[in-house]
Amino acid sequence: MGEFKVHRVRFFDYMPSAIRAMALNRFTERLALVRADGALEIFCFADNYFQEKVIPGQEGRAVEALCWVGQRLFSAGLNGEITEYDLENLRPLYTVEAYGGPIWTISSNSQGTLLAVGCEDGTVKIFEVLEGRIQFQRNLDRQKGRIISLSWHPSGAQIAAGMMDMIRIFDAETGHATHRLLVERGVGASKSKEVVVWSIVFLSDHTIISGDSAGKVQIWDGFTGTLVRTHLVTKWDVLALSVSHDESSLVAGTSEGTVTQFQFLSPNVGQQEKEWVRTRTFKNHSHDVRALAHTDIAVVSGGMDTQLVVRPLLDKVEKNTRESAQRKIAFPHRNLVCCAKKAGLLLFQFPDHLEVWRIGESDGQGKPGDSLPVKRNPEKLVQLKIKGKDHICCSALSPCGGWLAYSTVSSVRLYRLQCDSLSITKISRLPKELCWAHQLCFSSDSSKLFASVSNSSVIVAALNQLECKYLHTLKPKSGSRQPVHLLQASEDGKWLAAANTDCEVHVYDLSKLKLHCTVPVYSSCPTALAINPTTSNLVVVHADQQIFEYSLRQKEYTEWSRKLQKQGLHFLWLERDTPITNVTFNPKNSAHIILHDTFMFCIIDQSLPLPESKTVLFNQMTLRSLPEAERKQHSHAFKISKNYQHLLCVNLLEDHSLVVVERPLLEIMSQLPAPVRQKKFAT
Repeated sequence: MGEFKVHRVRFFDYMPSAIRAMALNRFTERLALVRADGALEIFCFADNYFQEKVIPGQEGRAVEALCWVGQRLFSAGLNGEITEYDLENLRPLYTVEAYGGPIWTISSNSQGTLLAVGCEDGTVKIFEVLEGRIQFQRNLDRQKGRIISLSWHPSGAQIAAGMMDMIRIFDAETGHATHRLLVERGVGASKSKEVVVWSIVFLSDHTIISGDSAGKVQIWDGFTGTLVRTHLVTKWDVLALSVSHDESSLVAGTSEGTVTQFQFLSPNVGQQEKEWVRTRTFKNHSHDVRALAHTDIAVVSGGMDTQLVVRPLLDKVEKNTRESAQRKIAFPHRNLVCCAKKAGLLLFQFPDHLEVWRIGESDGQGKPGDSLPVKRNPEKLVQLKIKGKDHICCSALSPCGGWLAYSTVSSVRLYRLQCDSLSITKISRLPKELCWAHQLCFSSDSSKLFASVSNSSVIVAALNQLECKYLHTLKPKSGSRQPVHLLQASEDGKWLAAANTDCEVHVYDLSKLKLHCTVPVYSSCPTALAINPTTSNLVVVHADQQIFEYSLRQKEYTEWSRKLQKQGLHFLWLERDTPITNVTFNPKNSAHIILHDTFMFCIIDQSLPLPESKTVLFNQMTLRSLPEAERKQHSHAFKISKNYQHLLCVNLLEDHSLVVVERPLLEIMSQLPAPVRQKKFAT
């Protein structure tokens, strides 16, 4: 296979933000979550939990709650505004001021016609959901304290509101408060210390379940307003509650990092009467669990430690299946690192700035596995702080290292770099067509900039010295309105491949500036793609771990791809729970496909036989220990290394050395704050 000189890069100081809120859409199997920096992420549970969309945050946008209404997504936060999102163009669609101070919670009725928000001034405000907008309808009876949590009764006739020291039940028709439920402070608690009802659930049988800052989960009778049962879950706070669709299971997240499950069942054998019984406690987080979602088969949790954890409930799934495996989603399923192959530079994307680094050099020689002495240390050349409140949604560095581009939801910025003199010049005049972009990339000769925009279209702009000129707009024939999330130009400058979240892959002929072909649509979303510079074959990897190779010259799948699909991929490959995020090729051998996910680096050698189901897939360490004569008997196409913790980028430089960008887990955990034990309100 040959050996590579490897640059192991560990100075990308990237840290995801804490998860603040979640909302699960049961009909589309999408989970929306929002982070502390205001970034919104949408995961498709039906497609192996792939993160298919990301809407960048904004400075000062403190989102506290999310809510689905059909396929429309709303958020509310401490800026006092309600925001609806454009999920096709990946940006806020509009905002509406509630005029009640900071908003702590948002909830919709089951009919999807009304939104309720809980405000700082003690009001519950009702908004009517109309086509393309929402409209204020009325206020419910004003209370003395802030409204922290809300839940509609499934009938839509009543609303339960969690406050300080109490729960209020409102008649949604008249707007009047009908019951007041006083929450206990807890054993040994000071009378002066208020109890915050962080989360509340209103069930169809008129049971109300609350979680509070005294560490209690309490069961209430919604008809009489009386307390039925108290479960002391933690010494600290119960921050989140979520109930299953059939209302037979409930989970509570705490500030200790635990998730406790309750089930509605008979406590004794033969007894018909049911009650809420505490059954399990999971410890999957190191810090506060701020958000929960209860699917039919699993509990999804997130919080201060930034990880999204999917914990299957073993009484709902078969053991030893893909659905029974727990998974942790720690990093985004998109590239935040761009490599300038010809210049030996790396571009790191952060929410509010960009960094350009020159990688180190070594002239030492050694055996495989040796660490070579460093002749020149890595050097940060440029740190570019963006202007305005909007965070960065995409960025790119040209292969020659002379151009840098980034986009927010409102504008594209293009810069000319002179790394030798450490100067950077902004290109002041950009084409009017280049107003914003979902994805950016440069041609291999750095003469063109490609930017994906609305309706899966791609703008082509020519670059010349300090000038950027519009050339053409490439459009697919499918008419898809979904955003392009993958954009890749070929090394020979002939082709441009674009993939969108409708699972479509379009390939354009750059010499003719028109659509060349559309790859047959596969049911799973593409997570990575690349065009082989020697064969002009397009390799596409999907969220369900399937791999396809498509000949752009013949406009059909290659013989190797057909053989792979006929035999099937190894079951251990298909059971991996992290998507492939990058594909590249070995210029010394066109049969070598290089790809990686978060924990694994792999070289697929198309000249070797495919691994069969009984073959040991992760066999590289085994092969190294065998005599050379026996290695061929155990060798197969998939050469896999799993000696990584958080792999963010793998790419080949022009000198054929390999750049590996990773983040050690210890560095990530050291940046997390201490577990938060006391909650303070922001006003």
